[in-house]
Order: sequence, then C-alpha cells, then structure tokens
Amino acid sequence: MAELKKFLVRRLLTFIPTIIGVTFIVFIIAYAIPADPARAWAGGEKASQKAIEMIREQYHMDDPWYVQYVFLVKGLLKNEIIDPRTSNPVMDDIAKRFPVTFQLALFAYFFVLLIGIPLGILSAIKKDTVIDTFVRVFALFGVSTPVFWLGYILIYVFFVQHRIITLAGVPPSPDTTITGIPIIDSLLTGNFELVKQHVSRFWLPGFVLGFMGAGVVARFVRNSFLEAMSGDYIEFLKAKGVPKMRIYRHALKNALVPVVTVLGLQFGGLLSGAPITETVFGLPGIGLYAIFAISALDFPAIVAVTFVFAIIYVIANLIVDVVYALIDPRVRY
Repeated sequence: MAELKKFLVRRLLTFIPTIIGVTFIVFIIAYAIPADPARAWAGGEKASQKAIEMIREQYHMDDPWYVQYVFLVKGLLKNEIIDPRTSNPVMDDIAKRFPVTFQLALFAYFFVLLIGIPLGILSAIKKDTVIDTFVRVFALFGVSTPVFWLGYILIYVFFVQHRIITLAGVPPSPDTTITGIPIIDSLLTGNFELVKQHVSRFWLPGFVLGFMGAGVVARFVRNSFLEAMSGDYIEFLKAKGVPKMRIYRHALKNALVPVVTVLGLQFGGLLSGAPITETVFGLPGIGLYAIFAISALDFPAIVAVTFVFAIIYVIANLIVDVVYALIDPRVRY
C-alpha cells in the first residue's frame, strides 16, 4: 500500500506541469492572434472607445502577456473570470454544460465497449478469415470516417426519413440554461420517462462519437489478443488438452491488461467535449461552448475550456495508472 501511495504522489506531481503547460500554450496561441477581442466583446465596429477601454482594463489586456496569463489562471481557480458573452463566471457556464457532455460521453463509451471489444476478440479468433477482414475494414472505416459526415448521414436516415430520434433543430445560443438531469440521476430516482427522453436524445450522437473509438479499440483488442495467444502458456494449455473456450478466457485476461490504458484514455477523450458532435446535433455541452468561444474570440472561455479538458485527461490518466498498478504491481516501481 505504501508503494502505491508513493506511486500516486509521483504521478500527481507530474500532472501539475502538464496542466500548466497546456493552458500556457493555448494562452500564447490566443495572445498571438492578430485581433482585438475587447472590440469584439464591446459590440464590434460600432463599439464606443470608452467601452473598449473598460474591457481592456477589466481583463488586463494592456498589461504584459505574463501578467494576463497569471490573471486568467488565478481568476479561473477562484472562479472570478466573467465570460464577456454571458456575463456569468466562466467556470459556472462550463459546470452547467458538463452534464450534457458527460451524458454524451457515457453513451459513446457504451458503444465503444459494446462494439470494439467483441469485434476485436472475434477478429483475433477468426484470424485471416472473411470475418477478420470485415472487422479490420470496419475498424479502418471507423477511424477514418469524419464525425460530421457520419452525423449528418444518420440524422437524415433516423430523423428526416423515419423520425426515430429527437433533435433540437437549431444549435442553442451560448447563454442557454441547462436544465436536463443526467441519465444516472434519472435512473436512481426511478424517473424512467426522463430516462427514455435521454436515450432518444443521446443514443445517436453517442454512437457517432463512439464509432471512431470502437474502431480503435477493436484493432487494439485484436492485436493484444493475438499476442496473448502466442504465449508459451497457451501452448502448454493446448498440450494438456484444455478446451478452447477456457484457453480463450485465459488469453483474454492477459490481453485486456494493456487495453485498460486505451479504454481509460478513450473515456477521457470522449468526455473532453466532442465539439463537432455537439455542434452537429445541437447539444449544449462543453464542446459547443468552446465553438462559440472560438468564434467570438472569447479568450477567457477558451483558456477555461482547455483547463477543464486538461484536468479531465489528467484524471483519466490517473485512474488508468491506478488500475494498471493494481493489476500489475511491477508498474508501481
């Protein structure tokens, strides 16, 4: 247990410079953009010079870049940075949109597990057959298919043609208030009507977002399973006459150990907003909030979203490291 604690402390110490580095790089890129965000926030070309000067003073835009960076980071940590578009604290706006992104990530992750792992195992068992070829083509198609293209195709099929899904129709404005309850809360409270609404709203965008991840996981599971099947202990089990299904179970236990890393990072990536999917389906999550922020040169919101994304990835990495350390004690050293 002491070794595991030391391992966690070491990992946490490495995550701090990661978060600082990511937010710093994004800030420098935003700072280097040849545009005047104060004028954009004040109303564009018709904005008065007084209003522009007030905004520049409020956000320290006339100070050196390092002063602006420290101001933004400290303000985000204290939740004192106000979004110039919504007049709300930036972190409050992100917190309101997090349930939508979390639900989308849950549905996407469900499809990643449901499709990726079984297809990967089937492809490995049926190596060099028609089934294996089909799964490998599917994985390649999943990895290379643009999310927006697949999203619009499925919207046409399931909404325009058959009205199976629910769509908002128009992407919400950046100041949209989120009142939806996450599907987990709905299940715990027994509100199955709300659960049904969530499923109707989120299953298709979840499938679109998880489709690429399913292809990645399928290929990774296939390669990992084949590597496990080539081990000496598998030959020993075959020589003893152990049934195939028991051999597959032994191989699967070893094959899924490295897959844990991919699955953990997949969930971190899905939870990071999926801006394209949220934009296509009009889901008012963190990703769509980031799209609005970029289009409006909303640098505080851009840095805040990046900060949240970095924390999500760090937490996902930490969970993966803990699970890996519990599975394989050698990792702790």
